[in-house]
Amino acid sequence: MISTVVWGTGNVGRAAIRAVEAHPALELSAVLVHDPAKVGRDAAQLAGVDGELGVTATDDIAAVLAAGPRAVVYAASGDIRPDEALADVTRAVRTGAVVVTPALYPLYDHRSAPPEFREPVLAAVAEGGGSLFVSGVDPGWGNDVLPLLISGLGSTVDAIRCQEIFDYSTYDQEESVRHLIGMGHPMDYEPLMLAPSIPTMVWGGQLRLMARALGVELDDIRETLQRRALDATVNTRTMGTFEAGTQGAVRFEVRGIVEGEPRIVIEHITRIHPSCAPDWPAPPDGGDGAHRVVIEGRPRIEVSVEATDEGENRSAGGNATAVGRLVNAIDWLAAAEPGLYDALDVPLRPAVGRLGRKQR
Repeated sequence: MISTVVWGTGNVGRAAIRAVEAHPALELSAVLVHDPAKVGRDAAQLAGVDGELGVTATDDIAAVLAAGPRAVVYAASGDIRPDEALADVTRAVRTGAVVVTPALYPLYDHRSAPPEFREPVLAAVAEGGGSLFVSGVDPGWGNDVLPLLISGLGSTVDAIRCQEIFDYSTYDQEESVRHLIGMGHPMDYEPLMLAPSIPTMVWGGQLRLMARALGVELDDIRETLQRRALDATVNTRTMGTFEAGTQGAVRFEVRGIVEGEPRIVIEHITRIHPSCAPDWPAPPDGGDGAHRVVIEGRPRIEVSVEATDEGENRSAGGNATAVGRLVNAIDWLAAAEPGLYDALDVPLRPAVGRLGRKQR
C-alpha cells in the first residue's frame, strides 16, 4: 500500500480523501489542514464519508512530512498564493514523495513554464528523489487527454475547441467567483483572472501541450474577452444576491494560432445565472455545467462530459474528476523514475480494482 497524505480539505481535498480511500493501492496516512477548527477531526467527517477513517486532521506539516509518506495530494489552492503553493509542493517533493496537485497552473506544461516555477521543482527532484504531476479538469483532462484522444477518431482535423460552460453560482468558492472572476462587480471592475495575459498564463500551457502532441508549432497565442451585465437582480442559492448592471457572464477564448488560423481553442462561457447572455452556448442537457470538446473536421465530432458529486452538484463533479485523474496516477508515478511529469507522460488508465468497489 502506498502511504498517501491529503494536504488541504476544501473543494479538492474533500474529493481527494474519498478518492484515496477508494483506491485499492493507496492508504490514507495523514490529512493536513490550515483551519484550527478542523484539527483533530476524523478525515471521514471532513470528506463527507460515512463512519470513521481513523485518520485525524493535523496542522503539523513538519511531522507529517518527516514520517516519509510515499505520496502527497496537494489540494490547497494556488490561485492567489502561487509562491506559497510552490514552496509547499517543493518541500514535499524534497522528502522523496510523489506529489500530485492542480494548484500550479504554469506547470501543467512544465516544458514551457517560467524558470522560477520549473527550476525549484527540478532541484527538489534532484535533491530528494520525488516526483510531481500537475493536472486538473480545465486546465487539465478537458484540454489534453480528452481532445487528443477524440482527435484520433477523425480522418481530417481542421480545428479543436475545448469548452467549459458553467453556472458559477454552483461553485463553492465565493471569493474566487466574485473577486477573481468579477461576478457581481461593476462592469468597470477589472478581475484578475480576466486581465490581459492571465488566461494565457493559465491555459497557454494546455495549448502548447496539445500542439506538441499533434506535431504542430504554434505561431502565437491570442486572447478574446466578452463580458455581459445582468439585466435584472438575481438571487442565487449558494452566493446570495447579484445586482442588476453588475457582471453576470463572461466568455473568453485562448487561441492557439497555427499558420495564421486559430486551430486549437480553449473557450470558457461562465454565468452567475442562466438568464444572463442566453444567446451564448449552454450545456447540452440544460444543466448547470459541462465540459465539451468539438473536433471540426471529417467527421465532425462533439463530446460533452457532465459529472456530478456531493448532491448532484456539477462543480463538485468537475472537482472530483480532476482529483480522479491525479489520485489514480499515484501508483504509476510511484513505480516510475523521479521527475517532473505532464499529461502526455502519465497515462489515463482503466479503473483497475475499483469496478463495483463500494465507497463508504
